Formats: sequence, C-alpha cells, structure tokens
Amino acid sequence: MDRIYRLIDSHAHLEEMEDLDSAIERAKESGVIAIVAVGSDYQSNNQVLEIAEKYRNFVYPATGFHPGSLGKAISSLERHLQFIEENMENVVALGEVGLDYHKELIKLSGKDLQKEVFGSILALAKRYNKPVIVHSRYAWRDSFILVEEAEIEKATFHWYTGPLNVLKDILSQGYFVSATLAAEYHEEHRRAIKEAKLENLLLETDSPVKYRGHQAEPADIVRVLTSVAELKALSPDIVADRTTENAMRLYGIPERLVRK
Repeated sequence: MDRIYRLIDSHAHLEEMEDLDSAIERAKESGVIAIVAVGSDYQSNNQVLEIAEKYRNFVYPATGFHPGSLGKAISSLERHLQFIEENMENVVALGEVGLDYHKELIKLSGKDLQKEVFGSILALAKRYNKPVIVHSRYAWRDSFILVEEAEIEKATFHWYTGPLNVLKDILSQGYFVSATLAAEYHEEHRRAIKEAKLENLLLETDSPVKYRGHQAEPADIVRVLTSVAELKALSPDIVADRTTENAMRLYGIPERLVRK
C-alpha cells in the first residue's frame, strides 16, 4: 500500500513498548495521526498519562483496570479506582476494562470479583460520560449485559471474537468493535469484521502484543486497514476515512489537534 492514509490506532499499550520514541516516529511516517494509549492497572495508568503529556495532541490516554490485573491488586482496589476517578478530566475513555473468563485467569480473579470491579468502573463512566474500552474474552454476553445495564452510551468491544448473536446486540446499541492484526488470519475475528457496519468499526494494533510471532507497533495499523478493506470489499480510502472519523468522534479527538 503506497498511499499514506490518516489513521488512528485506537488501542495500544504504549508503556510496554521497548523503544517508544522510534515507534512513534514510524507511526507518524505511516500516516498515524493519533494513538489511544490504554492503561491496565495503577502503574500503567500513571505511565499512559505521562506518555500522553510527552506526546501531547498525538497520544490520548485512557485509564483502566484489566481483569487480568485484579488478582494481584485486591488489597488496593479502592486506591486504583480512586486514581481513575481523580484523573477523569485527563482521559478520553476508561479502558482497558471488562471481563475475562479464561480458565487460568479465573483462578486468579473470579467472575464475581471481575463483575464487581467492572461494574464500579462502568458507574464512573456513566457519571462522567466517558466511553469504555471493553475486554470481553470468553465473557462476551456478560460484558455486553453489564455495559447495557449501566446505560453506557459509548463503548468499544476490543478485538471481538465472540458469537454473532452477541455481536448483533452490541451493534444494535450503536457500540463499536475494533479490528486488529488478527484480521489477517483469525476466523472468528474476521467474521465479526465482516458483520459489523463500517460506522461501527475502529482500527487498533493492541501494541506490543504478538501476532503469530510478530510484535505489533502502531505503524502496523496500515496492515489492519488493508485487511479490513479486503474483508469488506471496500477501498482503503473509504475504510481509513470512516474509521478515523469514528475514533475522533468516539474519543473526542478534535480535528484541529491531529497532525495533518
């Protein structure tokens, strides 16, 4: 793909990047105009706020509490939630948050605890009118129910691979799903992307997660764009324009602030 498109990486763990400065430069050279940096726990929430300050008007922070982080933070849950609330004015969303029913993770933090913490964060999102970035692995229906019951207006279901009946409920509420590099090979994820209307889609890399041995970085959003365009039989121009518009609208990223 020779043309440079204006793209937004709507979900990246920038605090985990080994050489962030270089990754940011490669992202800009690839056409990325903004990155949403998501937090997973107290430490990473602090880090994404610092990173967003360093790369002001390019990196936009979201603070969250990943279900995989609960097991090691039970004794300090209130402090973590308080930190999230105290920084509500500094973030564009709450995330990464949600539920994860993988059998190994359930051993560390049970379903009831996960639902309790997720419910508390959803209440904050509702109170402060913030979008939520939802992790829902093997907990797709429960995650959707909690988001809907909390009367959340704006939500993204990150890297969706669940059943189509839940996806249809997600889309019917006007929520988003995000496409990742797994769109190149993961059948359930590819199916979800095909099913979702373009008006409900975002692009993300989930950097620096590994996809079949390749460690992702924000510049890889171009590969995600290519896959989505192919799956939906649309031109990359159309997919780039609409998904970027979706992300800007969802996260309140002003047009005047993003790099032209």
